[in-house]
Amino acid sequence: MAALDALLERAVPGPGSRHLLLPALHAVHDVTGWLSPGGLDEICRRLGVAPAEAFGVASFYGLFSMEPRPARVVHVCVDLACRMAGSSDVVAGLPAHGASPDATWEESPCLGLCERAPAALSVNYGEKREEAVLAPATTASVVEALGGAAPSDEQPVAAAVPQLGDPELVLLRRVGVVDPVSLDDYRAHGGYTALRQALALGPAGVIREVTDSKLVGRGGAAFPAGRKWAAVAAQPVRPHYLVCNADESEPGTFKDRVLLEGDPFAVLEAMTIAGWATGCERGYVYLRGEYPRALNTLERAIAAAYDRGFLGPDVMGNGFTFDVEIRRGAGAYICGEETAIFNSIEGFRGEPRNKPPFPVEVGLFGKPTVVNNVETLVNVLPILERGGAAYAAIGTERSTGTKLFAVSGAVRSPGVFEVPFGATLAELLELAGGLPQGRALQGVLLGGAAGAFVAPDGLDVPLTFEGAAAAGSTLGSGVVMVVDDSVEMAGFLLRIAAFFRDESCGQCVPCRVGTVRQEEILERLAAGKPLGSQSDELALLADVAAVMKDASICGLGQTAASAIDSALKRLEVFPA
Repeated sequence: MAALDALLERAVPGPGSRHLLLPALHAVHDVTGWLSPGGLDEICRRLGVAPAEAFGVASFYGLFSMEPRPARVVHVCVDLACRMAGSSDVVAGLPAHGASPDATWEESPCLGLCERAPAALSVNYGEKREEAVLAPATTASVVEALGGAAPSDEQPVAAAVPQLGDPELVLLRRVGVVDPVSLDDYRAHGGYTALRQALALGPAGVIREVTDSKLVGRGGAAFPAGRKWAAVAAQPVRPHYLVCNADESEPGTFKDRVLLEGDPFAVLEAMTIAGWATGCERGYVYLRGEYPRALNTLERAIAAAYDRGFLGPDVMGNGFTFDVEIRRGAGAYICGEETAIFNSIEGFRGEPRNKPPFPVEVGLFGKPTVVNNVETLVNVLPILERGGAAYAAIGTERSTGTKLFAVSGAVRSPGVFEVPFGATLAELLELAGGLPQGRALQGVLLGGAAGAFVAPDGLDVPLTFEGAAAAGSTLGSGVVMVVDDSVEMAGFLLRIAAFFRDESCGQCVPCRVGTVRQEEILERLAAGKPLGSQSDELALLADVAAVMKDASICGLGQTAASAIDSALKRLEVFPA
């Protein structure tokens, strides 16, 4: 396997090479379609990793198969947005066609293609691994893919931006306008102006502008970016690391995918600025494993940036070194948690770490680390282009700038929308064209599976961090999933419960057991067969939710019941 040999040329047997374990697993799996005992043994021998530990890591990830399977696999999404769009009908027609020695299909959690639901991802394993998107997918198109037909994903990324051409766009202004793999086109549309400004300001000046902008994280935690950057920059321990979290696996989220596919140089420029400001010489893009087009686009953009001196040992001739490496995820929702990313990159199971110590002090490889998601980083460009104070004037006092929302479900124009903080949920839904004719709103899932439902009478909620919190909800990662009256809510909530049960890393008891018990209770309620009375079951469900929220190690367990609890209280899913 040439890819594995090239990768392992960097390896020196022992703990110093363990960080190559995940790429090595990908290299074998890409060719064979599964991880055989012989393949694992070869990786372990070359990296000096114990076989039991390598098996524990490999079996952690949903995209890795530990058993032989056909060389062609079609992953059919059955998660929330695709469920509403008819993925059950797609799947219902597939068993009759069955699997063959050459091809098979599997049900999949969210593929991040919610604006094109129902979606599927076809993967052909071999020396030249090939991936292709089927979206919207039909039973017929999946059967054709199983039969060897090469799916043609010709839909441009611009189709995911209904506001295309709006002069008010900031973060999305280049998506669909520039050639995403042309560095010259990027520069012709203002690219690398912000980096030039950053180099002139110096690291302290950049951090000051980011602090003055009041930018906070866009992944859900809303931590002030300037404070995080300043904390890492002040650490005397070297080296420092930067991690761009591009593992957006929240069902209903696809905004970062659109940025990566449509404006990858913006992500690289923002990472370089962050590295310059915080003293990081190496950055990792932890990219979701289900994003083939984003991977291809980003790889080409990185190569062009190195070729032209925008990455490497002498960035823009200023003597500053900054390198970027992509680490492909492999289907683990938990790896969106910042410390789970560290473990995954380092070659361990992607399980969260206890905090403190916090990443700004002890992060990747035990060193001070900046972790920001794609959207957060891209905001740095307009901050430096306009100035921190001018940026802070957009939005509200506590929620500054613009925000990207991934709108899916029962709307006429699903896609990624950019609005200033302070716009209402009703205004956003109007931008998305509203509900299809003849449909009535049942609720809006705000923030994703880890978020909360907003009832039809709550659409005046302002889309700000403080406004969402006051309404008992959260913006989370920017998911806005519209549920109309055609959706059977008990089954919808069961899918959320199944998602968290599947995605729990199992490290802590409250989450490992609680997510299972939550699903079991909902199954009994949905079947009309409660243990005792319905009120007894609902009380038990509330107790399980409280334990998970209070005692789980990380945000997955702490929010695993949030959407379900909000639906029970606001949407009357199981009326008395």
